[in-house]
Amino acid sequence: MTYDELFDEAVKASRNSYSKYSGFSVGAALLTLDGKLFTGCNIENSSYSLTNCAERTAVFKAVSEGYTEFSAIAVAGSATGDFSKPCYPCGACLQVLGEFCGDDFTVVLSDGAHRLSDFFPMRFSEESMK
Repeated sequence: MTYDELFDEAVKASRNSYSKYSGFSVGAALLTLDGKLFTGCNIENSSYSLTNCAERTAVFKAVSEGYTEFSAIAVAGSATGDFSKPCYPCGACLQVLGEFCGDDFTVVLSDGAHRLSDFFPMRFSEESMK
C-alpha cells in the first residue's frame, strides 16, 4: 500500500468520527508489518477527558486483534472537509505509538511522510526508566 493510499484510508475513516463537540473529524489508518490495515476515528464525549483520538482507536483495535508490529500510520483531520493541512498526532497518541514503534516508524500526514522521532524525540520508554 502506498502512503497516498494509506492517507486516503485515513480520510475515509474520518467519516465515522463522532465529533459533535469540537466539529473536528479525525481518521487514522494503521498498517501492520504484514500488510493488515486497521482504521480508527476520534470519538468525543461530553466529559472531554474520556474522548479517544483516531490514532489510539486504530492502535487499540489492532492490539486487541493480536497485532503489535506496525510499519506506518496515516492521520487526516479537518473541521471543513479539507484534508490538505497536516493534522499532527497529540502527545498521548505519540506515546502510545512509541510503545509499539521505533524512531523510524512512518507517520503519514497530508504534507508527506515523517518519522515518529520527528514529533517525539524524547518519549518515555522502558529504556528511560533505567
